[in-house]
Amino acid sequence: MTQPGSASPMVRRFGLLHATALNMTNMIGIGPFITIPLLMSALGGPQAMLGWLVALVIVLCDGMVWSELGAALPGSGGSFGYLRHGYGGEKVGRLMGFLFVWQFVLSGPLEIASGYIGFSQYLGYIWKGITAHQTMLVVTLIGLANLALLYRRITSIATITITLWLGTIVTVIVVIVTGAVHFDHRVAFDFPPGAFTFSLGFLLGLGAASRVGVYDYLGYYDVCYIGDEVANPGRVIPRSILISTVAVALIYLAVNLSIIGVVPWRDFVPAASHPEANFVVSTFMERIYGPGVATIFTAMILWTAFGSVFALLLGYSRVPYAAARDGYFFKVFARLHPSKGFPYVSLVVLGVLSIVAGFASLGMVIDALITTRILVQFIGQIGAVTLLRRRAPDLPRPYRMWLYPCRA
Repeated sequence: MTQPGSASPMVRRFGLLHATALNMTNMIGIGPFITIPLLMSALGGPQAMLGWLVALVIVLCDGMVWSELGAALPGSGGSFGYLRHGYGGEKVGRLMGFLFVWQFVLSGPLEIASGYIGFSQYLGYIWKGITAHQTMLVVTLIGLANLALLYRRITSIATITITLWLGTIVTVIVVIVTGAVHFDHRVAFDFPPGAFTFSLGFLLGLGAASRVGVYDYLGYYDVCYIGDEVANPGRVIPRSILISTVAVALIYLAVNLSIIGVVPWRDFVPAASHPEANFVVSTFMERIYGPGVATIFTAMILWTAFGSVFALLLGYSRVPYAAARDGYFFKVFARLHPSKGFPYVSLVVLGVLSIVAGFASLGMVIDALITTRILVQFIGQIGAVTLLRRRAPDLPRPYRMWLYPCRA
């Protein structure tokens, strides 16, 4: 982890626009397009959108934790450095760093794999009758293409990030505008009987919907993993996290209403018994414009999915690199490319693991991902903020989380 003010072998080229684009490309990605059926199935109707609102509150509070830590301790690796510095470089700090790196080697590829799985699901709209073995082949080829694009210097990656982000925004705008023009409030707000009846079943369903919502928001912190490559991180990191989180929350609400305002939610709920739930947005476009336009739009969604996994692998490949550089992981992961200056060993290893994880089911991947992230990383960072406030009160903090410690 690079200390504030210390020299870094990497070039700081990511500005606010690049950082926000990186976060938003990761957050939007394929997530809302493949999880809307799962979200609706959790509570059995449009009331499941409450899960996204609960998840938004959680994410906004956690985003402030990331902002304070990212602004005070900018460097490659994100959580690895925050946990190590927060809990002290010796004993507990080393233990937390060790636990994080090893859980990240599992959870990082799982998150990337969910994008590969989503890509293959939507490809099923174009490639009719795609088999399980063919799906695995698609995951492999997309994973290798992602590796090839990232195997280069950061200056060109920043340009690719903006390009993929623009494709994502265009895709989302098309969905929102199309849904707004053809929106039917009677279809969108067709609540089932007893939709808001307070009960144990309602709470369990809301919890399941919130879990899906948290998964959809994941990525608001992606810029923190490349802190060594962010210009003016004390300002850029907190602002990019806030802007991307609020913007994506509004986009999610608009996309969700657009789809269920055209396609009745009963047509894809429960998701397990409706094959069209795998590509519900393609079905949405088909009902309005026909299969030709829906096919073109599906290609746009595939672009969006690829943009998401690109942003994820870019940020996450820096974590084992930072850990190895500080002596917490195998030394080979600390190697930078001799001419292009990026951690190529870490990139390749995480890229290959992501491909392998993409052979599992989406539900299994999401559950494993959320479970492995919560205890060590998210809850651990809350403790790191508190401990740093006590142990290092003079540490420069360009950003301080609001209403501390209540939001933590």
